[in-house]
Amino acid sequence: MEKRSELQRMDIRIFHTDDTENVIALWQACELTRPWNNPGLDINRKLAVGSDLFLVAEDNGRIVGSVMGGYDGHRGWINYLAVDPTVRKQGLGKKLMLDVESRLLSKGCPKINLQVRTGNDDVIAFYEAIGFTDDNCTSFGKRLIPD
Repeated sequence: MEKRSELQRMDIRIFHTDDTENVIALWQACELTRPWNNPGLDINRKLAVGSDLFLVAEDNGRIVGSVMGGYDGHRGWINYLAVDPTVRKQGLGKKLMLDVESRLLSKGCPKINLQVRTGNDDVIAFYEAIGFTDDNCTSFGKRLIPD
């Protein structure tokens, strides 16, 4: 069984470009990356439209969490919520979500949408525990730029 670390001096802040390597490593540790999504390109694309909703959690200089929020003027979106497996179950995912929700609300965002892969029951339970509900929608996607 994996030993859990305790958070010491945790700070949530806006992503900086020098966080890129550590954030990608976090996403890989959390099994968020997929062969059809290049995480480096995802980061660059996010930064091209602004970084104010791209947050990282840093504990004693180590990136232990991330969330990538977006707002299109109609709905907010959440991507890449990640918490290092060694510091899970300490409320960090909820703290990241509350922070990005507050930032979205300050922009006038009325609703947040997010997607969870089918069968990821632990993540579904997490979102339900912090107030999200199933919108009973089917998610569609269409790739415009092959990575």
